[in-house]
Amino acid sequence: MNFDPSKFDGSTMRIGVADKLSETPAVAAPAVDDGVDPKYRAKATEAAVKFESFFIGHMLHQMRSGTRELAAEDSVFKDKINEDMLDMADNLVADQLAGQRAFGVADCILRQLLPPAGGPSTMQASLPGRAAPASNIAQPQNISATLNPAQ
Repeated sequence: MNFDPSKFDGSTMRIGVADKLSETPAVAAPAVDDGVDPKYRAKATEAAVKFESFFIGHMLHQMRSGTRELAAEDSVFKDKINEDMLDMADNLVADQLAGQRAFGVADCILRQLLPPAGGPSTMQASLPGRAAPASNIAQPQNISATLNPAQ
């Protein structure tokens, strides 16, 4: 298998934490005017991404400790020499995955903390006693009265 440099696009490569500091995030927050304070939105997004990073880091830590417990006595995985460096590497991987919102945990948290993208009109239509806008009403479907023609 030969390397073809004409098919290589270096702009899509992610090397580490350094590129995260100098560029915009991989998933930019949509510019939505839904009445939410931009400072609150930024803090909520940062907290959600940090929680996703913590969640992924804890999962990787548990996976590594489970591997250690199940490994044989003479296995490479039982060796505790580089355990601190592996933990640091796991945290860096977790930060990168959370920055890309790979698991979707941050998105779920933000859906609970921030109003829906439709803004106040969508929220008012969901309140009891309010009529829903015409765009939210399902169109009737042409379904035959008898679903089982053999009857």
